[in-house]
Amino acid sequence: MIVLRPDQIADSPESWPVRSSTVLASGHVATFIEDEITTPGGDEIAREYFRHPGAVGIIAIDDEQRIALVRQYRHAVRHRLIEPPAGLLDVEGEVYLLAAQRELAEEVELAAADWRVLVDLFTTPGIVGEALRIYLARDLELLAAPDGFALHGEEAHMDIVWASLSDVVDAILAGRLHNPTVVSGALAAWTALHKDGFDSLRAADEPWPARDLVKSQG
Repeated sequence: MIVLRPDQIADSPESWPVRSSTVLASGHVATFIEDEITTPGGDEIAREYFRHPGAVGIIAIDDEQRIALVRQYRHAVRHRLIEPPAGLLDVEGEVYLLAAQRELAEEVELAAADWRVLVDLFTTPGIVGEALRIYLARDLELLAAPDGFALHGEEAHMDIVWASLSDVVDAILAGRLHNPTVVSGALAAWTALHKDGFDSLRAADEPWPARDLVKSQG
């Protein structure tokens, strides 16, 4: 049994040799890839996965510890999910924080004066190369939707809701919420609030090397 020291508890970048790479299908958002890779033991194995541009999500909390959320239909899982505002990093070279600020304005018509990095994750690392950064946004104010902006598709049918952080955490632990952004973001926010406080979180412009490495493989 190996017991890690606190400074050893970290994921490490690693890339096994790729003998061949085949695009099986290309979609609007993701590309389906099959790679033939060589393991450290010399075995040749095939792995299929989706190449994804990455995304940002926002846990926007007001002075009453309520979170701004949306209810949105997700066809793949046949559910209308309660989620935080979020969006793809599909604008080449866009600063992550600016993408988060744009999504907050477009989806829930809010601006925030205080931004922190809440948590970074790979949403489904066994099959999807999606890196997700979730921000904490505070000191909120109402903001009119950007001029000329209109929601499309599922987003045109979503609604904005508010719920207390405590109630959201209870719903997660009771198995009533399933979206990975709200699960990871709300639990991280609750932990930060009750551990060292929100001001202990990373700065909004903190580098994101995990996403940079995944993006470089594309």
